[in-house]
Amino acid sequence: MIFETHAHYDDERFSEDRDILLGQKLKEEGIDYIVNVAADMDSVYTTDALTKQYEWVYGALGVHPEAVDRLTVQDLEEIGTLIRNNPKICAVGEIGFDFSEGYPEKDIQEKWFRAQIDLAGASGLPIVVHSRGASEDTWRVLRDCYRDRSGKPHGIIHCFSYSAEEAMKYISLGFMIGVGGVVTFKNGKKLKAVVQAIPLESVVLETDSPYLAPDPHRGERNSSLNLPFVAAQIAELKGITPEAVCEQTMKNAKNLYRIN
Repeated sequence: MIFETHAHYDDERFSEDRDILLGQKLKEEGIDYIVNVAADMDSVYTTDALTKQYEWVYGALGVHPEAVDRLTVQDLEEIGTLIRNNPKICAVGEIGFDFSEGYPEKDIQEKWFRAQIDLAGASGLPIVVHSRGASEDTWRVLRDCYRDRSGKPHGIIHCFSYSAEEAMKYISLGFMIGVGGVVTFKNGKKLKAVVQAIPLESVVLETDSPYLAPDPHRGERNSSLNLPFVAAQIAELKGITPEAVCEQTMKNAKNLYRIN
């Protein structure tokens, strides 16, 4: 039993076999839950549609920092309406900061990051956070917005790329650490150190499909079928069985996304 917390099955790279994967194959291979995560307004709608088409597919609706310069107040209202009308929307995301070259200005990213956090709060949902090259600013915004843990996890730091010390800070604030294919890479030493340092109760499995396929499939199109490689690497780092990793991360994800 595996919970895939972050994938993009509405991506065109799944056009030929999406129905085979989501309709049958993933379930047969032990992937019991999938959260499809939106990145722009087009994928907000396609994610919403996938949750209605496939029983075990849930959704996170939000706009990635790369696309927030095109976001409007009306778009945010539309996302809120979709959330209210679909009980299978379990998070707002992916949202956050990305300071890569060519991305929107920092102040624009922060404006919409905070606005989407507010939407999550009003909707009673956790968030899925994208953070690349922006640890200090991500921490500052999340600390401002989530001072009160209220006994529930607030979200996931997706595709975690910072230090073990920073991971513990986010965990103390009520966030899970998303671990995917990078943990299997030979040059993934930083993430391996994070996994060794943090409690398994704060880890969730993800692929970011179709991106970041793990070894031995690095460079290929990724899918949730590769999650056992991620679980096996975490198990090796923790000195436990892959089954124990899958069981605990399943509990973590269901608790986070409030899926019974």
